Amino acid sequence: MALPAPSRPLRAKRRRSALRTAAFLSPWLIGFGLFFAYPLLSTVYFAFTRYDGFRPPVFNGPDNWTYVFTDYPLFWPALRNTLWLVGVTVVCRVVFGLGTGLLVTRIKTGAGLLRTLFYLPYLAPPVAATLAFVFLLNPGTGPVDGLLEGAGLPAPGWFTDPDWSKPALTLLALWGVGDLMVIFMAALLDVPKEQYEAAELDGAGSWQRFRHITLPNIAPIVLFAVVTGIIQAMQYYTQPLVAGKVAAGVIGGSGQQFEPGYPDRSTLTLPQVVYNLGFQRFDYGAACVVALVLFALSMAFTALLMRRGGGLLGAGEH
Repeated sequence: MALPAPSRPLRAKRRRSALRTAAFLSPWLIGFGLFFAYPLLSTVYFAFTRYDGFRPPVFNGPDNWTYVFTDYPLFWPALRNTLWLVGVTVVCRVVFGLGTGLLVTRIKTGAGLLRTLFYLPYLAPPVAATLAFVFLLNPGTGPVDGLLEGAGLPAPGWFTDPDWSKPALTLLALWGVGDLMVIFMAALLDVPKEQYEAAELDGAGSWQRFRHITLPNIAPIVLFAVVTGIIQAMQYYTQPLVAGKVAAGVIGGSGQQFEPGYPDRSTLTLPQVVYNLGFQRFDYGAACVVALVLFALSMAFTALLMRRGGGLLGAGEH
C-alpha cells in the first residue's frame, strides 16, 4: 500500500530544517568549494591545455600527459624518490616516534628534560634546520664524519653522494620527530593500567604486554601517524631542495638557475617537479599533470590504509 503524501505543514517544516542545516554548513561548503573543489577542477582543466600563465590556455588533449610520462626527464626519478621517502622515512618516523614516546613515559627521573630535548628540534624552521644538518654532515668539515673517522668507521658523503642523500634526509626527519613523540606519549598514558597489571599477574613479558595491550589500544593513533606522515612525505619540498642547493654550493639569492635534485637527482621529489615545470619552465599544463598524479597517489595510499587499518581499529576497541 502506498504511503500518504506528507502534508503541506510537514513539507514546510522539512524545508526549514534543510535550510537551517545548510546555513550551519555554509562556512564549510564555501571553504570546500573555494579552496578544494575549484582548485582541483581547475587543475584537471589545465592538465589538458597548453598554458604558460600569460596567454589564454589552449586545449591540447593528452599532450601534457604524454610529455610528462615519456619526455620529461625529471618525473620518474622524482616519483621513485617520493615513493622511497613514503616507504622508508614514514616507517622510520613512526617507529622512532613510538620508541621515544615509550622511553619518555617509562623514565621516572628527568622525563621533562628528555621531552624538551626531543621536542625542541621540531620547533626549528625547516630551512634553518636543513642548513644546520647539511653543515653537520659535510664530508669535508662536518663533525659527524670526523667522529666516524676517529672511531675507525667509514665516513659517507651524505648529501654529496647519491647513495646516501635519501638516508641523510631520513636522519633529518628523525631529528624532528618531536611531534610524533608527543602524540604517542599522550596515547600511551591513556592505556588503562589495569590491563598491564592483569597481564603481569598472568606472567606476560614486556613484548607480550606491548603486542597484546599497548599496540591494540594505540592502533588508531598509529594509523593517524602513518596517514599524516604519508601526506607530509608526498608534500616534501623544502628540506630536499635546500639540502641539494647547499650541497651543490648554490646558496645565493634570486636570479640563479638551479636544476633540483642534486646530487644526480637523488633528492628530487614530485613537489619540486611541480615547481620546476610551473614556475621555472612556465609549463602550467604539465605541472598540473604532476600535481594530479601526486593527488591520486595520496588518495590511493590513504584509502588503502584506512581500509586495511579497519582491523587494527577494531582490535583497539576491545
